[in-house]
Amino acid sequence: MSTAKEKVASIDGAPDYWGQACRDLMKQDRIMKKIIPKYGSGFLVTRGDAFTTLARAIVGQQISVAAAQAVWDRVLVASKRKMNPKNILALSVEELRAAGLSGRKVEYIRDLADHFDSGRLHANQWKNMDDESVIQELSAIRGIGRWTAEMFLIFNLIRPNILPLDDVGLIKAISLNYFSGEPVSRHEAREVAANWAPWRTVATWYMWRSIDPIPVEY
Repeated sequence: MSTAKEKVASIDGAPDYWGQACRDLMKQDRIMKKIIPKYGSGFLVTRGDAFTTLARAIVGQQISVAAAQAVWDRVLVASKRKMNPKNILALSVEELRAAGLSGRKVEYIRDLADHFDSGRLHANQWKNMDDESVIQELSAIRGIGRWTAEMFLIFNLIRPNILPLDDVGLIKAISLNYFSGEPVSRHEAREVAANWAPWRTVATWYMWRSIDPIPVEY
């Protein structure tokens, strides 16, 4: 009979650090020891290029998943099914509004496209930059705050040690799993997560799974 450690150590297609992270987390944290075997067959998956990931994050801000998908599909149609900076910049404000984007989001997605198109971003260097440097560069783009930048680090760059303290789902999961549902402050969440380093991304992913078994896609 295979053990939990063996189960998480042999996941094809997972980030190269995933098995080690799971083993360490189960050793270091009593809650992770329970949660990881339960969802051990899943792992973090990256989808899309940098521009697509960030554009989709902007489209999805403050609306439901279903609404975001509907708007995204219409933006894709408007851009002739080729989501790239030049195609977005070629669309008029009216065309983007007709796809369902608010006036503010039109400004945001065009600013994002302009940053990529003009070369102001060091996208080809992000893989070699530290987490905070990438967050700082992304946060200079209109409509992208720290949470969106952290989601990018998790879902696109697959960084292993990101702790998105502004994420409602993460705070809720920490509350339910570590504090019996009592409200949790950022300080308390950070203290819990200190035990997860250097694999806070992996622990966050399992915290999300504990309240929603179906992984979100970015």
